[in-house]
Amino acid sequence: MAKLKTRNEIRFILNGEDIALTTVAPEETLLDWLRLNRSLRGTKEGCAEGDCGACTVLVGRLSAGRLVYESVNACIRFLGSLDGTHVVTVEHLRGDGEKLHPVQQAMVDFHGSQCGFCTPGFVMSLYALWMRSPEPSDAAIEKALQGNLCRCTGYDAIVRAARAISSYGKAAKDPLAAERKAITAKLAAMKDDSRVEIGSGKQRLIVPANADDLASVLDKEPGATIVAGSTDVGLWVTKHMRDISPVIFIGNLDGLCTISENKGVISIGAGVTYSDAFSILAKRIPTLGPLFDRIGGEQVRNMGTIGGNIANGSPIGDTPPPLIALGAQLTLRRGKKRRTIPLEDFFIAYGKQDRQPGEFVEAVHVSVPAKGKKFAVYKITKRRDEDITAALGAFYLTLAKDGTVADVRIAYGGMAATPKRAFGVEKALLGKPWTEATVETAMAEYAKDFTPLTDMRASAEYRALAAKNLLLRFFVETTGTKAPFQVSRYEAA
Repeated sequence: MAKLKTRNEIRFILNGEDIALTTVAPEETLLDWLRLNRSLRGTKEGCAEGDCGACTVLVGRLSAGRLVYESVNACIRFLGSLDGTHVVTVEHLRGDGEKLHPVQQAMVDFHGSQCGFCTPGFVMSLYALWMRSPEPSDAAIEKALQGNLCRCTGYDAIVRAARAISSYGKAAKDPLAAERKAITAKLAAMKDDSRVEIGSGKQRLIVPANADDLASVLDKEPGATIVAGSTDVGLWVTKHMRDISPVIFIGNLDGLCTISENKGVISIGAGVTYSDAFSILAKRIPTLGPLFDRIGGEQVRNMGTIGGNIANGSPIGDTPPPLIALGAQLTLRRGKKRRTIPLEDFFIAYGKQDRQPGEFVEAVHVSVPAKGKKFAVYKITKRRDEDITAALGAFYLTLAKDGTVADVRIAYGGMAATPKRAFGVEKALLGKPWTEATVETAMAEYAKDFTPLTDMRASAEYRALAAKNLLLRFFVETTGTKAPFQVSRYEAA
């Protein structure tokens, strides 16, 4: 077996310049490095938590040999995670000759900027959209801008600018498009199957060569902080000033970034982002599509991973409740040993998961609902888009031919210290006719299953009432009763 190569520098491309850094602090963000070390101040700091989008840049990475550019939040993206990527800031945009870039010119002509602070972030988000979809629909524009906030201009002018970009130039002739082949070759050359190690003592960062190397590193560094998309860990640094050293970066790691389906079971590697998972999950389990569209903004979905959402163990994580309702299994790995457990058993208590020292989440496996199964997910937030969950309910129902409940799984987030099933409610429904009377009787069991807390997102009383009403909503939708609200359900075809 060939000896593993190591190097003490991260390599990436910044706009048109090759970068090699041997001194990188584990907690150093891309935003700070751009502004303080490179004087690229078009990238702004607004919120420092991945909400406002003022810091948006593009990061190009190789995915299955193809170069993909995605908008990301530089404020919570760690510099150490950029090995083998192409970072593009607003300063790199250019038009023909002395002209502005088409995205910039459209923003000027349609008055899409007022104070201008948020404008570079909007430009970069629209740039990413324009490159993959030169004639986007209004829905696509709104989705691309979910993670960009503007306090003064309003969004109508920005949307009008987005519609008009292609009238100022052709995406196929954009410099990034023209340079794609050359950049792809450069990034492929950077991928030398080496482990990156920078720093000494506790102040170290490590980028494993692949999933097998990750297992080896964790065996020696079981207390290290594992960072995939940094959409949570980034805030540990920028908001809580936590020491996260030493750090192991696993984003875009070979062996963790695959998603596949075999005999109706979808296996999702721990490094698969929400954006990468969207197409297959939205097609095979359609209810998950609208849910994923409400997880953060597009920048967060391009960075955050399903495996990280699970491993973090937050009681308000969006993916565990629906995956638990679907009976998902979780594969954990330590060294060469693997074990697979029901996902619901992974969550033990607040901040405590069934993960041993040196063990990491490798993949989650979820079955596609069979014909006749009814599955729905409802997310409660103060605003519809880019907001953290107050309560989330997931329901999976099998009805017998006589209309009685043959099987039911109900899981909630935001109702307990961990994502949790409503076992008492399920028991009250099982074997009973699927009627409003049965549902109303089962509602009494919620008080035994959950004791929600009051916090800034919702009161305990509101959560308790909302949980009951979500079950009632599920009943209304699955029985075909006309509801006075927009439905979001899935019945397998």
